[in-house]
Amino acid sequence: MSLVTSHKMLLDAQRGGYAVAAFNVENMEMAQAVVSAAEKAQSPVIVQTTSGTLKYAPPSVFAGIVGRLANSAKIPVALHLDHGSGLELAIECIAAGYTSLMIDGSMLPFDNNVALTRSVVSAAGELPVEAELGTVGGKEDGHGADKPQYTDPQEAVRFVEQTGVSSLAVAIGTAHGFYKGVPQLDIGRLEQIHKVLSIPLVLHGTSGVPHDQVRACIERGICKVNYATELRVVFSNGVKQALEHKPDAYDPKQYLSAGREAVEARALELIRLCGCGGKG
Repeated sequence: MSLVTSHKMLLDAQRGGYAVAAFNVENMEMAQAVVSAAEKAQSPVIVQTTSGTLKYAPPSVFAGIVGRLANSAKIPVALHLDHGSGLELAIECIAAGYTSLMIDGSMLPFDNNVALTRSVVSAAGELPVEAELGTVGGKEDGHGADKPQYTDPQEAVRFVEQTGVSSLAVAIGTAHGFYKGVPQLDIGRLEQIHKVLSIPLVLHGTSGVPHDQVRACIERGICKVNYATELRVVFSNGVKQALEHKPDAYDPKQYLSAGREAVEARALELIRLCGCGGKG
């Protein structure tokens, strides 16, 4: 089927008490792996690219790859801009065929975040728009903060009312990149946010978060779970192991296939963790 928006996916997840797994990809092989894993799990899936990834290859390239994969897939696939850096990039992604957008003004003062987000919501038309309030720790493609600022529930209400976003990424103690210890999420804060907002909530920085904490978040309103670092690691390790086994290999298909297989296996595990297997 053709690419679909993430809107129905997340509303279905909200009603069903599960989350849709969203995976950041860096190349064709990772995109193939994610869609293949979703098909095996019979699950909807969101394929994502960050602003940094779109400096490596433009939105039209990823829209072409993921769009073709979606056309031959038997499950719903959305193509999402993750951590969009500004209105210009959002418009470029819309023109290329992206079906879901995130604008990240979380490092800006509240009013500036609102203004930027509203501009993207207006440009997106019927496409769903995700935003972030509060800051997720760590760094990934230049996003995140050394000292995270947790999402304030009442401020979140004002933000959603003033922007009209479709979903909201919340800051409750997760971080981009690698954790230096076991993360301790503020589940109580998430419960408070869930009580006052009706839109789907999103969890960023989930790579490395213990499975029981991920499930606890899903039980408290998280409808979309983002994974990035984890897939980068398993893809790179798969390629490294293939080259260690055959150091004289010169055909990229040989060792990139190993990375693809590693990503597919891990993505399948994470889809099942989110509880969205069999929902496609």
